Amino acid sequence: MKTNKPNIDPALVREIANLLSESDLTEIEVQHEDLRIRVVRAPPTVYAAPVAVAGPAAAPVAASVAAAPAPVTAAASDDVSKHPGLVTSPMVGTAYLGPEPGAKFFVDVGAVVKEGQTLLIVEAMKTMNAIPAPRAGTVTRVLVENAQPVEYGEPLLIIE
Repeated sequence: MKTNKPNIDPALVREIANLLSESDLTEIEVQHEDLRIRVVRAPPTVYAAPVAVAGPAAAPVAASVAAAPAPVTAAASDDVSKHPGLVTSPMVGTAYLGPEPGAKFFVDVGAVVKEGQTLLIVEAMKTMNAIPAPRAGTVTRVLVENAQPVEYGEPLLIIE
């Protein structure tokens, strides 16, 4: 007994895969009569490499890291979800408190910020998105750690 398998044209599959790459999509599915082709591209895996500092620069870097205030985690703090000065993540990604590894953070607890000033960066799909202050005030709490994954709507910090 012979089954009727449709002939799949490899050129068609390549063309669909090229459409996937050109459009930055992660999945395409095409169906025509009994033939269905689904092409899925897995997102690239990103690994964070540890940064080692050697020589005389090691002491100042260690001192600046030790001097940075420890962020207050949402679990350790009281319910901040209703706080009027809460700044939440507008997207899923990774929150970075500074512009680059080892750099001074954009803001620390106690910093006075102006409306529109960059508070931190959320990296999403290899794009660095500056998160601006929605209003002027003083940063009273930082609720995330540097390089912490964040979800949409997750509390980032509080401005009073």
